[in-house]
Parts: sequence; structure tokens; C-alpha cells
Amino acid sequence: MQKKEFEVLKLLEQSSEPLTQRNITQLLGLSLGTVNKVVRSLTYAGFMANGKITNAGIEALEPYRVKRAVFLAAGFGSRMVPLTFNTPKPLVRVHGTRMIDTLLDAVIAAGIPEIIIVRGYLGEQFDQLLYKYPMIKFMENPIYNEANNISSALVARYLLQNAYVLEADLVLSNPKLIRKYEFTSNFMGIPVELSDDWCLYTDKNGIITRQCVGGRNCYQMVGISYWSAEAGAKLANDIEEVYRSPGGKERYWEQVALLYKKENYKVEIRECAHEDVVEIDSFNELKRIDPLYAD
Repeated sequence: MQKKEFEVLKLLEQSSEPLTQRNITQLLGLSLGTVNKVVRSLTYAGFMANGKITNAGIEALEPYRVKRAVFLAAGFGSRMVPLTFNTPKPLVRVHGTRMIDTLLDAVIAAGIPEIIIVRGYLGEQFDQLLYKYPMIKFMENPIYNEANNISSALVARYLLQNAYVLEADLVLSNPKLIRKYEFTSNFMGIPVELSDDWCLYTDKNGIITRQCVGGRNCYQMVGISYWSAEAGAKLANDIEEVYRSPGGKERYWEQVALLYKKENYKVEIRECAHEDVVEIDSFNELKRIDPLYAD
């Protein structure tokens, strides 16, 4: 399936009403000629009829269905001291809501059937999530205090096929960023003119070519990514290999695909905006965002 065909089918699957070609043009930002060509192709294949997706079309989308969401939530969150002395960072409340809840609610709304949280520091406190989200499964990272987050990815390395991987301490304002279907492996980034944070550079086709700290006219990394079945299978081996290599415990998990083993992956950038998602890096930043902590 071509990407434009996937996008049209996905749109039809989400719509409760039939869509005209003009509707599709407006919603996807494609030209009318392109939409006409795609609609003819999908109709010929039996994937759509009369502006609606068919059962065959739903079956055709199934290989692109997101099967699970894996949350990396084992770290201490040292820059959020003193709050994290007693509470894991993902469970800290921002405007009355736990950070991780903003992500979990979006995952559930997207119909993603399996949710795994890799926990470590004060891990038992995550049990409180089960009252609201009884479907969660936990995995334990016993060495969270000896290694970087690659150790959490190592624990869940066999569960990364057709999966979102999410840093659990983000505050998500736009739940539509989490989707039921994904066409290919991608990493989320915010287009910026200048950043001193982790950044991504891409080629003209939107494929990530470089990851670095600080940059101009690039994408500021956001800790939400998706990995296809093929890429997830490769990650299972590559994460372990990088982790076992000299200095491997100090690596960040995403460096496996974006730096150390990047020849094995083709990862697209997925654009989002500053207002869509926020990573709260420090207690001072939290105080600026939520006046409750400023007292």
C-alpha cells in the first residue's frame, strides 16, 4: 500500500459519514487530482465504496494497527527534586492531573489494546494507576539506578513491534497525536529555528539523518516514537548489542536506531507543535507552568 492510499483509508475508517473526494482533499491537504487517482485505486481494490471504507479496507489497514504502547517510567527524575523524593516523576500532578494520565488517556482513546509500563524508582507507587487503568501491565527495571533509559528499553525489547514508545513524564495537550494506525516508523519532533536541546535533522524526504544536542533549523525531539513490526524486531537485537558494548549502559535508548545502528533503520520525522506536548525538565519549569507549586 502506498502512503497516500493509507492516509485516505485511515481517514475513511475514522469517519462515521461517507466522504466525497472534495472532503478528502480538504481534510488531507492533497490535490483533487491526487485524491481522484487514489480513490480510483482503492475502489478498484475493493477497499472503499460510495465514500466509505469496506471490510476489505479495514483488513488492509490491519498490518498498520498499533498493537501496544510501551512507557519508559523507571528513572528518578533528579531535576524535579524535591517532588521526586517521594513521587516518581510521571505521577507528579500538573494542573491536578498526573503527567502519565495525559498519555494513557490518549492511548486508550486511540484503541491501542496493550499498555506496558517499565518501572523502577518507587515502582510500587505506579500500582495506583490500576484503579483507573486496570488493563496496564508492569515490567520491572531492576538496574534503573545503574544505567540510562536504554536499560528500560532492554527490559521491553521484545515488545517494540507495532508499538509506540513513550517517555512517561510528558504532558500531552493534543491527544490526537496518538493514533490507531501508523504507516511507518517515526519519531516526533517540533520544528525550531534554534534549540539547545536534543535535535533531529532530516533529508528532503523527511527521513531522520542525524541526532545531536543543539542545532539550527531542525526538529527538537519529543519523547514519542512509533516502531513498525520490522523495525521493532531489529531493535530487540540492536538494543541488547549496544547495551552490552563498552559504555552501553550510559546510552539513551533512541540512540540505538538514530545513531549507533542507524544504518538498520529508516525513521521519518513526525511534526508536532510546542502547544501539543510539553516536557517539564525541572522543578523551576514546573513552577512556571503550574502556579500551585510556586507557593
